[in-house]
Amino acid sequence: MIPVQPTQVRWLNDEEQRAWRAFIDGSQRLMAVLNRDLADATGLTLADYRILVLLSEAPRNALRMSELAEGILASRSKLTHQVRRLEGQGLVVRESCEDDGRGVIARITPRGLDTLRESAPGHVESVRANFIDLLDQKQLNALSDVFEKIDSFLHEQSS
Repeated sequence: MIPVQPTQVRWLNDEEQRAWRAFIDGSQRLMAVLNRDLADATGLTLADYRILVLLSEAPRNALRMSELAEGILASRSKLTHQVRRLEGQGLVVRESCEDDGRGVIARITPRGLDTLRESAPGHVESVRANFIDLLDQKQLNALSDVFEKIDSFLHEQSS
């Protein structure tokens, strides 16, 4: 959590400022390139692709909408809009939850699985060309360690 009113601002020094700005600029530029490459090749956005991946990896290719929202780090209303769009393309269906009848489950369709299989090779190549292949193994390990630490901290803070 961010303190409401810090008593004294802890300004970033030059090295911290460099790291912060490099992260902001690099991550935004990377996500824009990956999103453009995916959309140009398949018509899917990164958000669409992430939903299809999570559903394809889930038991019976389905997740509760609440679990899916948590998995893609989106609000339920934003997810509902995205799933509705994917449903219109025949890639996902929504069903009532068998357990309680109140919940809604999203399930990837056979067409959605085919679309994911067709789009994955090009997307992975874009990830390699614009991210993985630019770094050595030591840098990849450090990056994984850093963002696993950040993700864990922020997840604990939101729980």
